[in-house]
Amino acid sequence: MSFIVRTVARTADGRDIVRPKSFDKAELSIGRSPSSDIHLPDLAVALNHAVIRSAAGGAVEIVATAGMPFLVDGKSTEHERFSASPGANIRIGSHSLSVEPGEGDEKGAVVITVERVGAISNASEEKEEARVFSLASVLPGRRIMAWAGVLLVLAIFLAWPLVSIHTQPTDNSRKVAFHADELWTSGKLSQVHRSLENNCQACHVKAGEAVRDTACVACHTKVHDHADKAKLLEAKGSPGIIDGTKQFVGGIFGIQPGRCVECHTEHQGQTAMPVTDERFCTNCHGDMSKRIDTALKDADDFGDHHPQFEPTIRFVGENGLPSFRRVSLDANPKEDNGLKFPHDLHLSTTNGVAQMAKTLGKAEGYGAPLDCANCHIRDATGSSFVAVKMEPACGACHSLAFDQVGGTIRTLRHGDPAQVVADIRAFYRAGAPRNPALQGMDRRRPGDFASAAQRASFAQTSAMHIGNADQAIRAVFSKGGACFDCHTVRATGNPTTPFAVTPVALSRRYMMKGWFDHASHDTESCASCHAVKGSKLSSDVNLPKLAKCQECHGGQDAHKEVPSACAMCHDYHRNDFAPLMVRDNRARGKAVEHIREKALKQAGTGI
Repeated sequence: MSFIVRTVARTADGRDIVRPKSFDKAELSIGRSPSSDIHLPDLAVALNHAVIRSAAGGAVEIVATAGMPFLVDGKSTEHERFSASPGANIRIGSHSLSVEPGEGDEKGAVVITVERVGAISNASEEKEEARVFSLASVLPGRRIMAWAGVLLVLAIFLAWPLVSIHTQPTDNSRKVAFHADELWTSGKLSQVHRSLENNCQACHVKAGEAVRDTACVACHTKVHDHADKAKLLEAKGSPGIIDGTKQFVGGIFGIQPGRCVECHTEHQGQTAMPVTDERFCTNCHGDMSKRIDTALKDADDFGDHHPQFEPTIRFVGENGLPSFRRVSLDANPKEDNGLKFPHDLHLSTTNGVAQMAKTLGKAEGYGAPLDCANCHIRDATGSSFVAVKMEPACGACHSLAFDQVGGTIRTLRHGDPAQVVADIRAFYRAGAPRNPALQGMDRRRPGDFASAAQRASFAQTSAMHIGNADQAIRAVFSKGGACFDCHTVRATGNPTTPFAVTPVALSRRYMMKGWFDHASHDTESCASCHAVKGSKLSSDVNLPKLAKCQECHGGQDAHKEVPSACAMCHDYHRNDFAPLMVRDNRARGKAVEHIREKALKQAGTGI
């Protein structure tokens, strides 16, 4: 025989809640113990008060196990047997157990309905169950406990940390151990501030006071504001109701808007300090031109709303003095750098230049047609390139040798026209009969320029043989000469130094408002971004336009393209070297390593 126990409870509004539970066994325990099959939470009921079981002939039997009687159909007894049909009513303490046969799906089982019908039995019958089993009678009152709890929290989490701070050694040399003020710490410091883990007062100068900017600049002495603070606030526009309320409340406690900690959040875990979300930038730059007078273009998202690149280009004015201004790449600008250099000629794979490079051999770093790496070499940062110099980059083909004395080769002084003139005049004053043009001069301008170079060499040789120094000087500085085909030469009218060469000024950084990390693009060829193979003039600004970059890079939330937030290319504090994301080398997939400022200065301002 199986049993089904239905426990009935009533809600505050009088509704009945019935919780049935089936037991597929012949005997059920009844008592106050939570382990009883039929649990009766009443002090008038023993822990193990009775058992109810099936008997022969379809009868039900209930037996007291603690020597305490119960009522069966109004009769007090400790042992009673009755038929399952019509059943019986059992009263134990304040609970009624109605026994009846099951019907329908429950046919064959004995149904026991358990319901509390009287007050919980204890010294007073008016007590409710919650009060009977409560500790309220032996504890202090709620008001006293509430105040005690408040005082305990203040003592542990306020007074104790304050005492710990004021008893800390003035030289911040306290032992590495648990200190009470650590209860205020919301998390570990980032890797860059890990050395301050045991020196809270380095940032939290005064107890109970928010971190001030003065604490930040005490260490970060070379960091300056993005712009004038008044202009920054004006660019943000008027705050809304919520932000305005925050600023008002913060002002009461001396907290002004634009603090360092608004961007540089700490205690976020022992990781690299998170890069500021691009929305911090676009809040101002998205439509800044509508609020303030500025030459900057509005920018909102690199993938969707970013102005065309405007590199800083060098120009020469009417007075010969150089000037610099930003020009959009849409205007296809030309720069005055003082150099004559055709990229297309040098990067050809079939012309005379290519053949000359093949003959130089691998031992000299050549042996194949020229490519970008023959002249452009990485700098100390790995992200940009060192300045191109004539001797290592050009001297292999463009020799300036003009004489040989024993085993020593004499060369014209590159970059010093006055010294070149002096060396040639000195050569003729010596009256030496030797041939002044070495074999190397014949390949000063290889390929398409070979015949012009040979003519120049022959002219110089003839002039030197007849002792005409002035003719030799004119040949060097004229078309086909060693200087003219690469540099802009002008006559000075001064017989002592008859020619001058326009100084070469190659730009080492075009994007003064941004930064590009070449090391992150090692898998790409130079020509995939720089269209130099078709460039015939050195004045061409061979920078990729915005659309070229957008082929791979999208906005911060891009999925198909490389997600590129503002901080990937722009440095908020304008330190004139790589932004934090570049210095951390996160884009390279390597371990975080900071490029030292010294190396960046050695590399100049970068590209």
